[in-house]
Amino acid sequence: MLQKVTGIVLYTVKYKDTAMMATVYTEEVGRASFVVPVSRAKRSAVRSVLFQPPALVELEADFRPTATVYRVREAKSAYPFASLPYDPRKSAIALFLAEFLYRSLREEAENRPLFAFLRYSMMWLDGCRAGFANFHLVFLMRLARFLGLSPNLDGYAEGDCFDLRSACFTPARPRTHADYIIPEEAARLRRLMRMNYETMRLFRMNRAERARCLDVILAYYRLHLPDLPPLKSLEVLKELFD
Repeated sequence: MLQKVTGIVLYTVKYKDTAMMATVYTEEVGRASFVVPVSRAKRSAVRSVLFQPPALVELEADFRPTATVYRVREAKSAYPFASLPYDPRKSAIALFLAEFLYRSLREEAENRPLFAFLRYSMMWLDGCRAGFANFHLVFLMRLARFLGLSPNLDGYAEGDCFDLRSACFTPARPRTHADYIIPEEAARLRRLMRMNYETMRLFRMNRAERARCLDVILAYYRLHLPDLPPLKSLEVLKELFD
């Protein structure tokens, strides 16, 4: 039956000559795959230009009970971005996060709090004028809470290491593995968890510190999401913020 959903586009790939496949994280049904007719006509009910990740879209699709891929009948923008597609730094951040979400979000079920976070985050980045260099770090740390992967920051004492596997602080380095961060970086992790989009500009980091934070966050995710592959957009992101 036909159903209307709102979603954020995570990934697209060409599918035959007249259609493409789009992976969308929706408010109503979680992650879903759609066949999108390709048409450049202005009066078309579906315009492929609307599906550039991480676009926010409203779709009407044929949700058949036995289907795993749904055909889009109508589509429109749910929130036309004003700056995100045109600012190279914002675009690099957004494409990196869209790829990360495509690789990490597997839930095919409604999760409205998570969707609300994703939508708010992309709209916030689009509207921000300056001071967003730490945005992707804050986004990834906040996302961990929705995925049930939030690190335990209780019981911290100065000089502690942080065990990436057990996701907690420890006074001694783990003896059975090397997946931990040293005390100086562990202290920075606590500061990072206190950041939000409004205050992140107050936390000064140089290029090397920001890159190291991102490497640690991704290492943490890979330990807890073993199927997470290398991200193609990561190098573009790093180059733009060098």
